[in-house]
Amino acid sequence: MFSPKQIAVLKWPYTGKRALICDGAVRSGKTSVMSLSFLLWAMGAFDRQSFALCGKTVGSAERNIIQPLLAVGYLQKHFSLRYARSEHVLTVTRGRRSNRFYVFGGRDEGSYMLIQGITLAGVFLDEVALMPRSFVEQALARCSVSGAKLWFNCNPDVPEHWFRKEWLLKLREKDADHLHFRMEDNPSLSQETLEMYKSLYTGVFKRRYIDGEWTAGDGLIYDMLDPEANTYGDTDRPKGLEYVSSRTVACDYGTVNPCVFLDIYDDGETVWVDREYRWDSRKELRQKTDGEYADDFLDFMGPDPQHFCPAVVDPSAASFIAELRRRGVYTLQGDNDVPDGIRRVSSLLGRRAVRIHRERCEGLLGELGSYVWDSKAAALGVERPVKALDHGPDALRYYVNTCVPKWRYGEE
Repeated sequence: MFSPKQIAVLKWPYTGKRALICDGAVRSGKTSVMSLSFLLWAMGAFDRQSFALCGKTVGSAERNIIQPLLAVGYLQKHFSLRYARSEHVLTVTRGRRSNRFYVFGGRDEGSYMLIQGITLAGVFLDEVALMPRSFVEQALARCSVSGAKLWFNCNPDVPEHWFRKEWLLKLREKDADHLHFRMEDNPSLSQETLEMYKSLYTGVFKRRYIDGEWTAGDGLIYDMLDPEANTYGDTDRPKGLEYVSSRTVACDYGTVNPCVFLDIYDDGETVWVDREYRWDSRKELRQKTDGEYADDFLDFMGPDPQHFCPAVVDPSAASFIAELRRRGVYTLQGDNDVPDGIRRVSSLLGRRAVRIHRERCEGLLGELGSYVWDSKAAALGVERPVKALDHGPDALRYYVNTCVPKWRYGEE
């Protein structure tokens, strides 16, 4: 069963327009129906042609596009679909007609080189607002086959984002249609599921991912932080927390800037930030070496081997990571995706699934309460926080990005 908005996507290829843009809320059913419509259009209109299916990464394109397509019963019954994972190519055949769908990732400015040289009859850009303009424009330039169409899908971003300005605000010039999706446009979501997703986001992320608005972050980033519901003390610390939880120490490394360690326990429902270590070279008037920080780290973790636990460390701190590994510490490079990390931490804070010790983590709480969006960057179409008083928040973000399963902040 399809919603009216999804039916409009299935009918769109026959409207005569060159491009379709679908934006709006998460879990609104736009990616699945666009993938299906794209494939059916391609197989009906072309033979022996190449197409591109693009995500932020190849992995996300496989997860969001390829795997759902392979599971569609109608396609299994009427087409032969074979995905070669090593080559990232989906071959679709019906009778004597066959087309190839190449999977690409548009993660960074160098990604445009991956798609150079290929001739395409159509491109589907999923998560287009997360892709560099150079990659998107290179993909569009490859669509030189007569009758080629362009398909775009995204969740909203800042109002000054280049894609909104160059495409959404120029629909007639681009010969494009625009369909705006809300979560209610996905008939597979129950009311209970709708309410659950709506509870995952607050502030700017609610306005984007639930209300589907192109809006800029303004003021405090973690405005959902509650001084009571997101904190705890010794009197209300769960008994035996260290015995029923996995433990990790997260680190934001600094030489001139402060260096912060966070002692984190995770019981599968709540992230408990129990202690912090902080060394500010400017305040102390002395910089520490990697060896001195490693000594402090082992003291912070606990000298007895039974206290050893994984460390998630600032990925730019290569020498410190090497020093910890020489000391026998199992060390992971933290995932430093800033926008996703902020959104994920925001979701957990809003659901009160992050609790911070109010006496032993005063530095982290102070930084979370003063962590703000960079308004000058937003005016240029770039979303980022002000790079100040961010060392504890960065360490927390490394942990959430790297260690917390996606389903806990609503991504799967």
